[in-house]
Amino acid sequence: MREREYLITRYRAILSYSGVVLMLGGGLILTPLAGLAAFPGESRLLWAFAAPGLSLGVLGALLWRGLRPPAPITVSVQEGGVIVLFSWVAVIAFSAWPFVVALGLSVPCALFESVSGWTTTGLSVVDVTRAGNLILLWRSIMQLAGGAGLAIIMMSSIMGPAGAGLSVAEGRGDQLVPQVRRSARLVLLIYSAYAAVGVLLLKLAGMSLFDAVNHSFAAVSTGGFSTYPESIGHWDKVSVEAVILPLMVLGNLSFVTAWFMWRGRRKAVIRNGEVRLMAVLVPLSVAALFLFTCRKLYPLLTKSLRVALFEGVSALTTTGFSTVGYGNWNSTGILVLVLLMLIGGGTCSTAGGIKQFRIHALWKFLAWEVRRWLSPCSEVRENAVWEGDSRVFVRDDRARQVGVFVFLYMAVFATGTLVLCACGFNLSDALFEFASALGTVGLSVGVTSAGMPAPALWAETVAMLLGRLEFLVVVVSVLKISRDLPSLLAGRSGR
Repeated sequence: MREREYLITRYRAILSYSGVVLMLGGGLILTPLAGLAAFPGESRLLWAFAAPGLSLGVLGALLWRGLRPPAPITVSVQEGGVIVLFSWVAVIAFSAWPFVVALGLSVPCALFESVSGWTTTGLSVVDVTRAGNLILLWRSIMQLAGGAGLAIIMMSSIMGPAGAGLSVAEGRGDQLVPQVRRSARLVLLIYSAYAAVGVLLLKLAGMSLFDAVNHSFAAVSTGGFSTYPESIGHWDKVSVEAVILPLMVLGNLSFVTAWFMWRGRRKAVIRNGEVRLMAVLVPLSVAALFLFTCRKLYPLLTKSLRVALFEGVSALTTTGFSTVGYGNWNSTGILVLVLLMLIGGGTCSTAGGIKQFRIHALWKFLAWEVRRWLSPCSEVRENAVWEGDSRVFVRDDRARQVGVFVFLYMAVFATGTLVLCACGFNLSDALFEFASALGTVGLSVGVTSAGMPAPALWAETVAMLLGRLEFLVVVVSVLKISRDLPSLLAGRSGR
């Protein structure tokens, strides 16, 4: 009985803290209605947003007020994972409502679009040429909020004791400063500054204010939703690409690295393993794309260089914006993009993928192992990497965690590719599309659409969610709930 009473107390706190996130999610669903001032002709969509927004907000308030513990409870990382999983699933489900009402999408397609938005993937089943401005704005708002883990950051600011466990559970364990609340506010400040400056620069580059808002939100969140089917290629302007490129890179950087940049701590930025890896990967991948693919397809030297640079950076940062289609690309170009999408962006950033720190760590592990074989047995070795401004010595358990994650990531990638192949897509397209979904990238060769087979649609939906929350959080949270549920129900069955 004591175990059951303890679990009841913990899960009441979990549901109560989840209620705060649901209230925030409900408020976010209402935000597109502010656009009615600019687009009064879309007033018919009022209840498409008001109904799910108010419903989610009321549900969150009931959970928060009805189950709030008498004294603040500090949640563990496992419990934080349960809050993150429950909150994300609930917010995603309610966020799909406007797509069903406004566009008439089926529930699976609406959920796909919602998941793609909140996970900052950018794969879409919506025909943007027929979607209203409020729907387009809602897609961008989802990406802006999902990119920073805004619900979790806001909860860190509000809840205090719950904050640290939630941040770690969502894959953002590093803090800018020791205090959770102040760290969360600094992240919000940096993120908001990126978006605001992006809007201004894109407006100056030739976009309308509406397009500038949407594309700035999608760029800094490394999301990739666009208001046009051709994405950034709709403008085909150097000035627009020159603004989008640094926004994608900034969104790719860890918020900790961004904080060091803001404070002028160049040495901490330069010796960061992720920054060094990116400094190598970008030139190599751009050179490969230019020499083996783009130079043959685009006769103008400037155009081929622009395409190679933009597509390479977009894939590595997992943003998913594009300036061209890939229907005429050769296998070399497709393979380079697949590899970049698998590597992904920086840890504790808005980007997805395996993450650059893990790739950097694997390279260091290989170098250390080779050095161990070539060195005398009596030699004492110090294996360390730089994390922020600290030199961290890497133990075997850290190496094991990285190895397990990469193995699990590639196993899911192989399984998802097999599902797409079984649905009738060729291997090249299946590899590309599932790498994009799992890495929360958003680049597409045309596989993803509202008419794709249901197994492929659901496989990509699950992949996007796993890729955003990272596998171990989802797996551990599901296992924890499965383990605790029998004990929670034991008392009821015994009555």
